[in-house]
Amino acid sequence: MARLFGTDGVRGLANSELTPELALSVAAAAARVLAEHDSTHRPVAVVGRDPRASGEMLQAAVSAGLTSAGADVMLLGVLPTPAVAHLVGELGADLGVMISASHNPMPDNGIKLFAAGGHKLPDLIEDEIEAHVGAAFSRPTGAGVGRVYDISDSLDRYITHLLKSIPHRLDGVRVVVDCANGAAWAAAPQAYREAGAEVIAIHALPDGENINDGCGSTHLDGLREAVLAEGAALGIAHDGDADRCLAVDAEGNVVDGDQIMAVLALAMKESGQLVEDTLVATVMSNLGLHLAMRDNGVALRTTAVGDRYVLEELRQGGLSLGGEQSGHVVLPAHATTGDGLLTAMLLMARLAETGRPLAELAGVMTRLPQVLVNVKVADKAAVATSASVSEAVAEVEAELGETGRVLLRPSGTEQLVRVMVEAPSHEVAEAAAQRLVGVVSAAV
Repeated sequence: MARLFGTDGVRGLANSELTPELALSVAAAAARVLAEHDSTHRPVAVVGRDPRASGEMLQAAVSAGLTSAGADVMLLGVLPTPAVAHLVGELGADLGVMISASHNPMPDNGIKLFAAGGHKLPDLIEDEIEAHVGAAFSRPTGAGVGRVYDISDSLDRYITHLLKSIPHRLDGVRVVVDCANGAAWAAAPQAYREAGAEVIAIHALPDGENINDGCGSTHLDGLREAVLAEGAALGIAHDGDADRCLAVDAEGNVVDGDQIMAVLALAMKESGQLVEDTLVATVMSNLGLHLAMRDNGVALRTTAVGDRYVLEELRQGGLSLGGEQSGHVVLPAHATTGDGLLTAMLLMARLAETGRPLAELAGVMTRLPQVLVNVKVADKAAVATSASVSEAVAEVEAELGETGRVLLRPSGTEQLVRVMVEAPSHEVAEAAAQRLVGVVSAAV
């Protein structure tokens, strides 16, 4: 049977795959596992959500599950995922629950769990929770049943944290922020204004159904148009739960997560905050980031794709900056998970501090053209270890030298092999990728 917890919690089509019954059972199981690990006190959980319509239903189910197992619940309301992670620690909770499907379409939803301190749950704890889902247990009664409380100042607490985390005010920065009609609809404009920026907010009127609908970090055209129309210094795009941030410069050019990390890495190196002068990124980050960091004296460590692997590398190495091309950036000194608002505020702080436009700051890195092809295969593991595939990859790598890069990796969920090639031009990358696709398709 497939594992209930994916790479980012439990997700599915709300009320079909992710039902209230499943949400209740997962929450009750989480509370029981917490109690088994520490029986010295009554567990406390904080619960937040994004504004999609099914979140109201699932919040009720999660609260019922937690309280039925004897845990108290603090409802945070509609908040970004990183706000929930932060408030787990600030409020001294044992568990955090975020109800969101991030950048997925509105009909989907998800349940993401955070451990005490706001860190992602380890796989072993997730496995324990999964083993308890649906199992009978001795239910508390009377005063043993958990209680539910509303935390009315959760947004203010989170914004106060953000304001304390930035090194420079944002006075003079004119920014358009696309809130994706999601969890950042109130938090992002308020935080940026309180930090001193002049803010034009778009897609900041969620109605429960319009989250991620042609807007946010997966649909940047509207933001680009607004930046040009408003004469803004930059645009910021968040996804549905605001753990990511992408940007647009004053000319409407996209500034992706790799470029944002490059800007932040050099700023932190300059101020002595980049531990070991090292940045952590995944294998999918553009070769241009590798070259830019090398040229500026910053080491780059790479991990498998997924923010949990970036987090693991940061924690194990005691490092201070990491992230993904998608705009999921982690700064352990200030956050336990990716925080799109914090990322945006640090980027804007760099603009305000230096007086330089974003295009110039992001120009430290040149993105190499990248071609990615998903190849359907009968046996992805066999293809990945095929001698003919290895030989073909070696040939292309030798031809590209330091001017390009090849990455072949099996999909984690499907019988696919992903072929990625970066090269000095799109034509060279496309030709090399198609050569490799032919070899992969013929292998085994």
